[in-house]
Amino acid sequence: MRPAGREHADELRAGDVIVVTIKRLGINGEGVGYFRRKAVFIDGAITDEVVKAEVKEVQPKFIKAALLEVEKRSPYRIEPPCPVFGVCGGCQIQHISYEGQLQAKTDIIREAFSRYTGREDFRFKPMMGMEHPWNYRNKAQLQLKRRDQEVIAGLYEADSHSIVDISGCPIQHPKVNEAVEKVKSVLEELRIPLYKENGTKDGVRTIVVRHGFQSGELQVTLVTAGSKLPRQDDFIRLLRLSMPEVSGIALNINPKKTSLIFGDRTMTLWGAETMEESLSDLQFSLSPRAFFQLNPQQTVKLYESVRAAAALTGNETVIDAYCGTGTIGLWLAPYAKEVRGIESIPEAVEDAKQNAARNGRDNASFHVGQAEELLPRWVKDGMKPDVIIADPPRTGLDPRFLETVLRTRPKRFVYVSCNPSTLAKDCKVLLDGGYDVEWVQPVDMFPQTSHVECVVLMSRVEK
Repeated sequence: MRPAGREHADELRAGDVIVVTIKRLGINGEGVGYFRRKAVFIDGAITDEVVKAEVKEVQPKFIKAALLEVEKRSPYRIEPPCPVFGVCGGCQIQHISYEGQLQAKTDIIREAFSRYTGREDFRFKPMMGMEHPWNYRNKAQLQLKRRDQEVIAGLYEADSHSIVDISGCPIQHPKVNEAVEKVKSVLEELRIPLYKENGTKDGVRTIVVRHGFQSGELQVTLVTAGSKLPRQDDFIRLLRLSMPEVSGIALNINPKKTSLIFGDRTMTLWGAETMEESLSDLQFSLSPRAFFQLNPQQTVKLYESVRAAAALTGNETVIDAYCGTGTIGLWLAPYAKEVRGIESIPEAVEDAKQNAARNGRDNASFHVGQAEELLPRWVKDGMKPDVIIADPPRTGLDPRFLETVLRTRPKRFVYVSCNPSTLAKDCKVLLDGGYDVEWVQPVDMFPQTSHVECVVLMSRVEK
């Protein structure tokens, strides 16, 4: 029914049908419009469309509604090519043409900066997109179940424990899809038990496949609840026969009830313990649990944007905060006097040190700790960073780290972010503290999804 006679949005009830003009896309890819001044979130709706939607939830500050009908259609609306789009949850915006996706993501960033800084005069560079925005993911982590003797590999449907089969996923590299199919067929043939199947507490939980775009190598890891893989020798033999390009097969043990994929212990069942891969001239050895960017092609564009922002001449001291396995710091090291990386996860720092040694980056060192604690200590000891780079998690920068940056006063601060909202909030703190935004460079790391990466160059305002 229509909400006839209801003067205020607060009077709406679940089941009411409303007509909404969509103003923009939200950070999760949903259409955002307004009904009597209250924000309405509608999955599947696109900017500038007029849609009819059924109210599902009314909250004090927003309404959630389900799309019923598009009354005025966006020119960017297309038929999503994937049969499980909207069910598997891996992609959010396949129903938008790629040109429309780039525009929508740029608008998401502009909106965040306008909302949290109160300014609209920043220089936004054109979004760096992909020529072919498909088949870009070099890694799959898929849950398993058996349906009528057949092994299904996929992702959990939103808010459920139901697995959606994503065979032939169009954003995965074809080699990854092919490898997943071969692993499934060997598990099927050997009747290897799956996790919680027929009440067993052991069994295979997850398949993880990684493909080296440059090396051509394939790494296969099975995550199991128990410490043994039934018919292990047969599994290795059949997998190698069907997949000669596989370079290593590993078993990771994760007995815990957790949303985390990996457990603490990994054993190599056959072949190399690590997989070789490269980014430009940097070489990496990747263990099954090692972090590596999922879209290598766009990663090069991202890191080159960071290098442009850092504007290094060979005389600078660079801090790479939240450095992970050190990829950004190692990318910049040939152009700097010294690079120091800071990361709280000890295993990532070990990887970074090994990567530095392997690539001959003698002027790069990596340290375990919190940036907001190590940085002040180094400054007290006489170090003066010229450039600070930060690539934090989605939650953004620690307030103490922001205070440290403002006290340390580097000439340039380069912020790499995967969350426009926390990025803009943190930039507001730096703007208030004597920095200005020189430019914002969006990079489309994950086409077909609502995620967007940014590089922001901030310079100290000289007084």
